[in-house]
Amino acid sequence: MNPLLTQALHDWPFAVWLRSAPLVYPTLEAIHIIAIAITFGSLWIVEMRLLGVRLSGLTGIDANTLAKATLPWTLLGFTLAAMVGSLMFLARASELIGNRAFLVKMLLLFTVATNAAILHSRGPLDASSAATRGQALFSVLLWIAIIICGRWIAYV
Repeated sequence: MNPLLTQALHDWPFAVWLRSAPLVYPTLEAIHIIAIAITFGSLWIVEMRLLGVRLSGLTGIDANTLAKATLPWTLLGFTLAAMVGSLMFLARASELIGNRAFLVKMLLLFTVATNAAILHSRGPLDASSAATRGQALFSVLLWIAIIICGRWIAYV
């Protein structure tokens, strides 16, 4: 990223306020974590169903029906996480742009989105398909890695 741009973002009064007001950044972090929990939780249910894991009360529900039911929660959580994450980035752009954990997290987010696009481009979810199960497992592992990278941002 252009150093002049990161400096301009760093000096922007809104970004200064985001990082310096006592309760703002911690509140953004808390909302971001809640949004990730909503996203991962709603995806987890569908991914486990696709992987054949017996979930209490959900084994009789078709994977497509379950995916359709959880989609609003997934989209809500992801949209909220992206919006709040963007504000968090804005507050610390000059630090984060060189943070390897942050950069890996962004790469993993791109990868998980690509995986989801490919999965859903094939049509209805088919829990009997090895490709679908493989992508479901890949998705779970990617999301776990995204969460780990998000935590490591503060420590690397």
